[in-house]
Amino acid sequence: MLLEIKDLCIEFHDHDVPERVVNHVSFSLEEGEILGIVGESGSGKSMTAMAIAGLLKRHDLEKKGEIFFAGKELLHASRAELRNYQGNDISIIFQEPMTSLNPVKRIGWQVEESLRIHKPDMSKSERKRRAIEVLSDVELPNPEQIYRKYPHELSGGMRQRVMIASAMICEPKLLIADEPTTALDVTIQLQIVKLLQRLNKEKNMAVLFISHDLSLVKRLCSRIIVMHDGDVVEQGATQEIFDNPQESYTRELINAIPKLEKVL
Repeated sequence: MLLEIKDLCIEFHDHDVPERVVNHVSFSLEEGEILGIVGESGSGKSMTAMAIAGLLKRHDLEKKGEIFFAGKELLHASRAELRNYQGNDISIIFQEPMTSLNPVKRIGWQVEESLRIHKPDMSKSERKRRAIEVLSDVELPNPEQIYRKYPHELSGGMRQRVMIASAMICEPKLLIADEPTTALDVTIQLQIVKLLQRLNKEKNMAVLFISHDLSLVKRLCSRIIVMHDGDVVEQGATQEIFDNPQESYTRELINAIPKLEKVL
């Protein structure tokens, strides 16, 4: 078992009344598996991802439960311990690359960041070679030119591929994709999903794909977890969930998928 979440609870204490945003969530993820977490905004799916990635820093929250990654408990690990995993064994892609990429740094410098942290003995030329290699892996044209560009010189789809390249550069065992296609048009969304499928197969890398778009999740994921108001309301094999949803909320999400109507 690569990842195991046990009874995860996250509660904010920045108001008079504590607000629980993740409520006794438990699930697991096998090596090389693609698992989807779906739900509307505020369902707790991104907070779950942040907990797995070790990015819960706020002093006014309480976290309970356990998160095991390759047998190591991470939810209560020290910052120093977490840094060994972040960007190395566990990487995350966020939904809006323009807010994640530094506008004044060239693409190559940003893609290499994890190498500078986790592989300090690697030479500058080796880092550049690896960065260009991974930019090519994510199907960016002319990766040598992309390496020298700034974020504003690229399209939205290209910037998202750069984010995937940055996440892939240390060949993580787990890639968390948190709404990675939200700001992209439908054609580019499909390209990103196909790219994640290919990387999953070639690298045997587990993917946790977080989205409110069930059509993309159905195409990409072998299993689905449905979250609502911080709770897991349903989970199971993707086709089984779509063919026979057990919960009314799941049925509502499925019914909300846009359907092409015949134009008369």
